[in-house]
Amino acid sequence: MHCERVPLPLIAEQVGTPAYVYSTASMRNQVLALREALAPTGEPLIAYAVKANPNAAILTTFAAEGLGADVVSIGEYVRARAAGIAPEKIVFSGVGKTADEMAAALDGGLYQFNIESAEEAEMLSQVAQAADKRAPAAIRINPDVEAGSHPKISTGAARNKFGISMAEALDIFGRLDAFPGLDLRGVAVHIGSQLTNLSVLETAFTKIGDLVSGLRDRGHEIATVDLGGGLGINYDPRDALAPSPADYGAMIRRVSACWGVRLIVEPGRLLVGSAGVLLTRVIRVKAGAVHPFVVLDAGMNDLMRPALYDAWHAINAVNPTGQQMTADIVGPVCETGDTFALGRIIDQVDAGSLVVIGQAGAYAATMASSYNSRPLISEVMINGEDWAIVRERETIQSYLVTPPLPPWLR
Repeated sequence: MHCERVPLPLIAEQVGTPAYVYSTASMRNQVLALREALAPTGEPLIAYAVKANPNAAILTTFAAEGLGADVVSIGEYVRARAAGIAPEKIVFSGVGKTADEMAAALDGGLYQFNIESAEEAEMLSQVAQAADKRAPAAIRINPDVEAGSHPKISTGAARNKFGISMAEALDIFGRLDAFPGLDLRGVAVHIGSQLTNLSVLETAFTKIGDLVSGLRDRGHEIATVDLGGGLGINYDPRDALAPSPADYGAMIRRVSACWGVRLIVEPGRLLVGSAGVLLTRVIRVKAGAVHPFVVLDAGMNDLMRPALYDAWHAINAVNPTGQQMTADIVGPVCETGDTFALGRIIDQVDAGSLVVIGQAGAYAATMASSYNSRPLISEVMINGEDWAIVRERETIQSYLVTPPLPPWLR
């Protein structure tokens, strides 16, 4: 099995396991497909959702492709800027921006803040006035649309913490538009992640279009609409195929044809999800009461999604034998929840076999931890026949550095 033109056993031999492996070609192809799909809408800002995978090599790749960034913390903002993403292509989202974060982003420059509440707008206006500036901003709308994805990644239902309700939007926009420190220029929406049904997005976008008309009827100038991200990818082959970028673009063109605004989209998983795999090795196959346990050297601390969301990921042997087995695939962490799959039919594997866990480019390495004092693992990027380590594996020695102790223990 290869990633582009590099054999995965070579990566395992020279880098070790577990390790994340990313394909540059896959990411670039997704950018091209999305750009072509959205081209008829004018010159949209494609702002990569940094939270999906903030690796510096990935951000630098997207900067070279001319993408912007959607950030939700000043840390993500700094990463994006360090990778070469222009400030005028950065959108700052998130429900919990602090005054310090606002001030830092204003000082460094950005395209706009997406405001989540009237209270946040008041803080931003005050921060901007203190800097003798006006903060470019849009208000994020909660359209009360059920996304149909996992409840923990739904963001557009009325019960979710994100955005301003549709019922209040007209009045609140009018009030915020008078804040002296704000340059209020548009609206934003984002209803969730891993969305595979375009109809829910179309419903949300249609509501946004109606709101734009209502705001203009009240004399407000609306120059931008941020449609968020959330378009899903194919994880489980038993599920219906996720919409393609072309399908997504066609729907956006249809819904927004008469808006007369600059569009913003915030793809994350769509660009990197299928570009990455988690390369891991079987420690042993342990007899079990129901199924044998395939114990991998990767754990839930490396890939949290199955434990957190019951997420399905493809699991395949790097060198399949043609034989199959039914097994529970687990990690070494001391938690029963450290499970990647239960009762899964997989290629026959033994101790030492290499395994890849697929679709691990998004919300994977970025959510990793050092639980059980397990070092964070390497990340590798492939470009044709070339490859490089883009994050070094932590070492046990890093844990041996004496942490600060309180005086009574010294």
